[in-house]
Amino acid sequence: MLIEKWDNRTSLMEFLLLGIGNIPTLQTPLFLLSFLIYSVSMVGNILIVLLIMTDRHLHTPMYFFLGNLSSLETCYSSTILPRLLASFMTRDRTISAHGCMAQLYFFGSFAAIECYLLAVMSYDRYLAICQPLLYASFMTWKVCLQMAAGSWLGGSLLSAIVTFLLSQLKFCGPRAIDHFFCELTALLEISCSETRKVRLIAFLFGCLDVVFPFMFTLASYACVIAAILRIPSTTGRQKAFSTCSSHLTVVSVFYGTLIIVYVLPRNTKLRELNKVFSFFYTILTPLVNPLIYSLRNREVREALRKVLRRDLGGIQSSH
Repeated sequence: MLIEKWDNRTSLMEFLLLGIGNIPTLQTPLFLLSFLIYSVSMVGNILIVLLIMTDRHLHTPMYFFLGNLSSLETCYSSTILPRLLASFMTRDRTISAHGCMAQLYFFGSFAAIECYLLAVMSYDRYLAICQPLLYASFMTWKVCLQMAAGSWLGGSLLSAIVTFLLSQLKFCGPRAIDHFFCELTALLEISCSETRKVRLIAFLFGCLDVVFPFMFTLASYACVIAAILRIPSTTGRQKAFSTCSSHLTVVSVFYGTLIIVYVLPRNTKLRELNKVFSFFYTILTPLVNPLIYSLRNREVREALRKVLRRDLGGIQSSH
């Protein structure tokens, strides 16, 4: 009924996002939850970036990549959550075709860039633990900048091609997207054009963006874990593992939910479950990252303590 009413009044240049569930009583709790997640994600990730920029002890390749990841997460959160919050407040779930394509492009870009950055960070940990004598000569600032720039550029270009191809498709009938954002698979389902070519290219680019970085990350951590297990002392093993445990946790959360989303069959019974897991990897991952790195990483905690002591000391001296 909702789709029929909307289809009768909508412009041909609009889509309807059906959202997580059409239950009016849930809109306020979902708005409050989403607003809290967005606020904490933005504050947490921006704080990590500022700490890395201001504390010279964090001016190392590992924290340079962490700064890139936290910067990315602020962009990642802002692609979906502000639009979702607005729809909870206004009850207006329409989105223009241009807005939908822009959201698809930026979300696809940031998701791909995150896969590349996680792979680069795993390579950094591999060199630090498995090849410590070569680390300084291999992981120079020039190499770090090239790998970070390659991650941002590669993800952006591949997403641009897929978005362009999708924008050429026709969408007939109820232009209702059964999701809370403009997701590629959900858009392909409502297209009345031949989508085989787009699906094939999206699959190939998905391998480049997700599968290969994931396999590279797995291989790097297999080597890291094997090297840690060969360390004779328990203290040495714990110290080595502590340098990569935060990143390994982030990788597990991100890829775990991502794999579940795209492995689950997209039938009627599992659609809502699919959206719940999509909520995890699109919205909760940017929240999880700063929490994990601030709670599990001793150097980040120490940098935060120094900033708080300095600021509190400045306030007390002014009084």
